[in-house]
Amino acid sequence: MKTKCTDRYVTFKGIDGDGNARRLILMLRRHIDAPDVSNAFWESFKQKLSLVGSPDANHGRVLDELFLVHSYINNIRELFEERDDHEALELLQQIEEESC
Repeated sequence: MKTKCTDRYVTFKGIDGDGNARRLILMLRRHIDAPDVSNAFWESFKQKLSLVGSPDANHGRVLDELFLVHSYINNIRELFEERDDHEALELLQQIEEESC
């Protein structure tokens, strides 16, 4: 029996890109909220996260978690690799394949 696979270039139906991105951000926060991991880059990233869903605070620009994951995917991947977070890396790979 052949497994049905969703082709992201045909449809996003059945793909929870926003939900997956929110889950990934929670995984990321476990690392970047730790004082020994955070740095100026991650502090700036957290500022961007604070603007998610608040266009009035961001000059009318609407940010969401999926956009931020897509924009900083290499930085996020590097951190998860450094922290040996395989669960987060798997979800990041899924998001990249399905939604980015």
